[in-house]
Amino acid sequence: MKSIQRTLRKLKIAFVSTFLTTNLAAWADINVGVLLSLTGPGASLGIPAEKIIQLWPAELGGQKAKFIILNDNSDTSTATKGAMRLIAENKVDLIIGSSLTPTSLAVVEVAGAEKIPVISLAGGGAIVLPQEGGRKWAFKLSPTEAISTTRVLDHMLKDRLKTIATIGVANSYGDGFLKAVETLSSPKGIKLVGSEKYNATDQSVTSQVLKLIAANPDAVYILSLGTAGALPHIELVQRGYKGRIYQTQGVANADFLRVGGKSLDGSFMTVAPVLVGDQLPDSSPIKKIAIDFLKKSDAAVGAQNRSLFGATAWDALLIADHAAKNALKTTKPGTVEFRTAMRDAIEQLKGFVGTNGVYTMSPQDHNGVNELSQVMIKIENGKWIYQP
Repeated sequence: MKSIQRTLRKLKIAFVSTFLTTNLAAWADINVGVLLSLTGPGASLGIPAEKIIQLWPAELGGQKAKFIILNDNSDTSTATKGAMRLIAENKVDLIIGSSLTPTSLAVVEVAGAEKIPVISLAGGGAIVLPQEGGRKWAFKLSPTEAISTTRVLDHMLKDRLKTIATIGVANSYGDGFLKAVETLSSPKGIKLVGSEKYNATDQSVTSQVLKLIAANPDAVYILSLGTAGALPHIELVQRGYKGRIYQTQGVANADFLRVGGKSLDGSFMTVAPVLVGDQLPDSSPIKKIAIDFLKKSDAAVGAQNRSLFGATAWDALLIADHAAKNALKTTKPGTVEFRTAMRDAIEQLKGFVGTNGVYTMSPQDHNGVNELSQVMIKIENGKWIYQP
C-alpha cells in the first residue's frame, strides 16, 4: 500500500512539473522596461547601469524576458513619455529606472497610475515616501538620506568636528539630503553654518563656494550626483579650503574620479559596500555576493570602471528575478494579476542580500535597507579606500 502511495505521489509531482514547464514555455515573455539617463547630466549613472543590465541572461524566474532600454536624457518630460511608451506599446510587466530622482518621480507617477511596479535606481526618499497613491507600486534600493547623513555626522564627531555647511543640486535629490542634515545635525551637537545650491548644468559655483568658505565650517557636505558633484569639490580645493569634504554616493563612479582628479584626494564618501566589496571584513554578510558581482563587472568593464550604479542595477535584476519566480507560481506575464504578484513579492522581501545591502521590505517601507547599506570610504590617488 505504501509503495502504491509513493508511486502516486511521484506521478503527481511529475505531472505538476510537466504542466508548469509546458505552460511556462507557452506563456508570453516577461516584458521589462528599463529607463536610464544615458545622456545629459545623469549619463555617468545611466551608462554603467546599462552595461550591467546587458550582462543579465534574457530570463527572469526561469521565464524568457525581454528588456526594452530607453534613454530619458536626464529629463523628466522625456522620462514621462518613455514610461508611457513602455506601458502602451511594449505592455511591460515591470519598469527598472530611472537613474535620477526627478526622472524616477516622473516614471512612478505614470507607472503607479497604471499599476506597473517600478524599481528605481535613484536615491531620493521622495520616490517611495509617503507610501500612498502611485508610490505603492514604487521601490528604491539606495539607502535613505538619514542613513547616509548619520554616518557622515558620526564620522565628524569621532574627530571632534563641530560645524558643517552644504552645497547641493537644486532638485529633489539635493533637497532630500539637505532636509536630513537640517534634521539630524543639531541633535548631535553639530552646527549647520551654511547651505548653498546650484544646478547640475551650471558651469561655475564660485559665488556659492566663497560664501561657504567665509562661514569657515569644519566640513562641507556636497549633496550632488554624477560628474556634477565634482564642480563644487574642485572649486573648494582651488579656493584653498582646508576643512574636510564629504560626498554622497550619488557620485560613486569612475567618471567622477576622472573629472575630479587630484582635487578629490583626502575626501570622504558614504557608499554602498559593493564599491569596496573586496576590502570588506569577512564578517560582512554582503561581502560574498559583492565579490561575485565585482568578478562579473570587472571582467566586463574593467576594475578601473567600477560603478555603484551598475551594482544597483544588478540588485534590481536580482530582486526582479526573485519576484518573477514567485509570481509565475500563480499567474502569467502580461496580466494585471502578474504585475500585482510581482509588486507583492518585492514588498514581502525579508533578509534579501544584494550587493548594496540587505533588503527587508514591508507595506510601510519600500526601501528596506538599514545601516549595513552604507560604509565610509576615502578617496586617495583615484581609488576608493574602505574606512573601518
